[in-house]
Amino acid sequence: MPVFTHIPHDDFVASVHALNAAIVAQDWSPDFIIGIGRGGLAPAVYLSHASGLPMLSVDYSSQVKDFADAPLVKLAGRTRAGERLLFLDDINDSGRTITHLRTALAAAGAVEGAVRFATLIDNISSAERVDYSARTIDRRVTKDWFVFPWEAVAPEAAIEEDAAEVPDRIA
Repeated sequence: MPVFTHIPHDDFVASVHALNAAIVAQDWSPDFIIGIGRGGLAPAVYLSHASGLPMLSVDYSSQVKDFADAPLVKLAGRTRAGERLLFLDDINDSGRTITHLRTALAAAGAVEGAVRFATLIDNISSAERVDYSARTIDRRVTKDWFVFPWEAVAPEAAIEEDAAEVPDRIA
């Protein structure tokens, strides 16, 4: 049985503020925040409000091609028009989502340097690196399954099922 670590709403809000501060401290400013569905959508809404930047979204978790890959082609085109995009997800765990997005964006001709990634939690042993994170963990040590405020409304069985998808993360 995995250890479920609930993230209180106040901690989540503090993480959004930390991300915003980290972004403001850089000389790179995004034109859009792109929420990665499903876990990155709520954080993207909050970061949009905190930063005043507009938010768009892509859906990767559903694996419905028209909603996952087609928007990435359009977003890559926006980078060619000079816009900068910050993709936001809840956690960079294995890196699979970020790998997919980076590969699809590159294949669609996204301009190098015009795309960055942020997460609330970054696993330092992930296959991918992010540009901004509010917190880091090492999955080789930390096996907790983090339950974000928007997930806390799900039935416990659904949370357990999500956690069990990749047993290496929690065992």
